[in-house]
Amino acid sequence: MDEQNEVLHKLRHSTSHVMAQAVLERFPEAKLAIGPAIEDGFYYDFDLPRALTPEDLQAIEGRMRELIPQGQPFEYREVSEAEARSLFAGQPYKLELIDDIVKLGRNEYGEADEGPPTLSIYRHGSFVDLCRGPHVSNTREINPKAVKLLSIAGAYWRGKEDRPMLQRIYGTVFQTREGLDAHLAKLAEIDRRDHRKLGKELDLYSTHEIGGAGLIYWHPKGALIRETIENFWRQVHRKRGYDIVYSPHIGRVDLWKISGHWDFYRESMYSPIDIDGIQYLLKPMNCPFAVLMYKTRTRSYRDLPLRWGELGTVYRYERSGVLHGMLRVRGFTQDDAHIFCRPDQLMNEIVGVLDLAFFMLRTFGYEQFDVELSVRDEEHKGKFIGEDSVWQNAESALHEALKLRNVPYKVMPGEAKFYGPAIDIKMRDALGRGWQGPTIQVDFNFPERFDLKFVGEDGQDRRPVMVHRTVLGSMERFVGGLIEHYAGAFPVWLAPVQVKVIPIADRHNDYARQVLTRLLEADIRAEVDDTADRMNAKVRKAQMEKVPYMLVMGDKEVEAGTVSVRLRSEENLGPKPLDEFISLVQQAIAEKKNP
Repeated sequence: MDEQNEVLHKLRHSTSHVMAQAVLERFPEAKLAIGPAIEDGFYYDFDLPRALTPEDLQAIEGRMRELIPQGQPFEYREVSEAEARSLFAGQPYKLELIDDIVKLGRNEYGEADEGPPTLSIYRHGSFVDLCRGPHVSNTREINPKAVKLLSIAGAYWRGKEDRPMLQRIYGTVFQTREGLDAHLAKLAEIDRRDHRKLGKELDLYSTHEIGGAGLIYWHPKGALIRETIENFWRQVHRKRGYDIVYSPHIGRVDLWKISGHWDFYRESMYSPIDIDGIQYLLKPMNCPFAVLMYKTRTRSYRDLPLRWGELGTVYRYERSGVLHGMLRVRGFTQDDAHIFCRPDQLMNEIVGVLDLAFFMLRTFGYEQFDVELSVRDEEHKGKFIGEDSVWQNAESALHEALKLRNVPYKVMPGEAKFYGPAIDIKMRDALGRGWQGPTIQVDFNFPERFDLKFVGEDGQDRRPVMVHRTVLGSMERFVGGLIEHYAGAFPVWLAPVQVKVIPIADRHNDYARQVLTRLLEADIRAEVDDTADRMNAKVRKAQMEKVPYMLVMGDKEVEAGTVSVRLRSEENLGPKPLDEFISLVQQAIAEKKNP
């Protein structure tokens, strides 16, 4: 953590304590949970006698502004277990945390502690909390004009659905009012780009509790965006030597027992389905099916590499509390692929996937990336399968591929998949937020567990290496991210409606339909607005629908055989011959750019 972030962390942690102090004054019977600093702010979880209201939030924030100038010092003290239990008598969540610290060696956030367990408290004014800090020296270091309470949310204690539901207050604080104002402006922009709001306004998708939480219903316009992405994906993959495969949506449990998912990934898998006395699973991933297809015939060293791409729909259990529009779902289609190669081909295959991933992301308008190399945690080898030598070879190959392409990366110990290390790429959107995208995993373990072979040049059986990879991620999450990246104003090639034809009066409708026919024949997605609305209202509606081009036509255009071109940015390009306009749109589509 750099110096600036460390200052903000202390400031935000301290402000969360001031907030808890204000909450306790308003609700003396409140039960306290935890209140950490987080990226861009802080939160504190409470068990309260009633649901909080926006008026409560306003009152709590007002009280914080009164407490802060009092200059109450933050005083640190280590305490015995007996004193800690006495201090927090009647606070069940704090007592549970004390149990964890003393008996399990975990801190107040459930993380493993180093060294002997230490119980410590921080006190300021009338408020005392079980805490290790750090904090500012006194409340006067907090700028009361730079504090803002943002929202109220529900949160299960310890993040588990079988534990009590608490009320979480989110807030933020900066060193200056200007910093706060900039952050609030960013939050307003995030809200404006929210894919859930835009998805409804633009009629792209929906979700339905009666149909099942976390499942996406793609409406015609959203489906058209997805179809365009998938067609491009297939085209690019075929050019790069991939073959496309399809696999079932269910499979016998035995497959995932062999792969290791049953032992290492079961909490994210749905319960088995009994079919004729045999247990099946909704598939949580596609890889075992690719393995079965590989085993259908004898493979030679001359056959490799095999690159098999699949837009495969998978189903994974997510807690209801974390479901979030298209970004966190229970059923999704992954742009998956599995590469079977010889060990001597591995480096070229990893580099090829890296190149493909960056090409795809840049095509969709992403230019900044954070790259992580997720490796095994040497202290917790029980979480991973396979021999040390296998892991060393896999990690080394990923390291070398990143260095070969001069890609900066951060090593993430303990973040590897249970069967192999991975390169994880996060793309940064128009607001600088990171989105999980491509992942490239090297796997020596599946070939061993499924007894995969190829006949080597010497006629002996050899083991192939598997590379599991996605270059977009899930279609649901990727499209949700695109909606927010572009604020719904997609580049022309992705826009579900590329051109809106707008006749000024009914007498211009025939010409408008002739123009529509020409556009459709040129493979341009277009619609006619021949409603009784006035022309300006039709233009505003098309702009709200974020249609890239609007063609307005009245008597002059009909007589001259032209179209008057307007952009959704409100720029007016004036009259153009229809053929010239068609060429303009086709060029924008081919270049995959905004108008």
